[in-house]
Amino acid sequence: MTTEVRYRRVLLKVSGEALMGSQGFGIDVAVADRIAADIAEARALGVEISIVIGGGNIFRGVAVASKGGDRVTGDHMGMLGTVINALALRTSLIKMGVETIVLSAIAMPEICESFSQRTALAHQAAGHVVIFAGGTGNPFFTTDSAGALRAAEMGANALFKATQVDGIYSADPKHDPDAVRYDRLTHDAVLQKGLAVMDVAAVALARENHIPIVVFSIHEKGEFARILLGGGRATIVTD
Repeated sequence: MTTEVRYRRVLLKVSGEALMGSQGFGIDVAVADRIAADIAEARALGVEISIVIGGGNIFRGVAVASKGGDRVTGDHMGMLGTVINALALRTSLIKMGVETIVLSAIAMPEICESFSQRTALAHQAAGHVVIFAGGTGNPFFTTDSAGALRAAEMGANALFKATQVDGIYSADPKHDPDAVRYDRLTHDAVLQKGLAVMDVAAVALARENHIPIVVFSIHEKGEFARILLGGGRATIVTD
């Protein structure tokens, strides 16, 4: 490991499920605080950080469609879940003295500011952590796609995908003991192999904008900063 920071401007994609901890639903405040501590540690390295957070711990829009309901309404409900998670993570970061702003793709001015690239870049330039809520603001798009989109809009040097495992595997290592772990892949290889680390639209958007995807475990305390410094354990997806 070196003291040289590998990426100076990053977007961190955090799943809603990560906030649950060992709970079956909702937000474990202790887990949110621990994730916030990792973000604060990385920010202390001088890295500009923005975040996209999912809402799967609260609601998944596809659950409505799978039971015959309207997918658009379901996705809108899921977007509201991401706002709840964004506010929770912001609360944890503020407790640690990290100036943080939540920008929502769905206007709700009584709760948080609305997203625009201009506003987001201004907050980032001021040294704030920016959390993007509401996904892309459109149904039929995942928060992974929102992560790749916001990474491109923010001029991020890398898209960090915080997952349940320490990289990309050929299969789910929790169910397949023979799953092979990859240290490095290309965007094309991820798409061709059908590796389910992010949806196709997200990987394609990252490829088109030449944004590396760094996949690592959200459960390893301090791993975010270690990877930024050239250490840690992750799979790196590049051109």
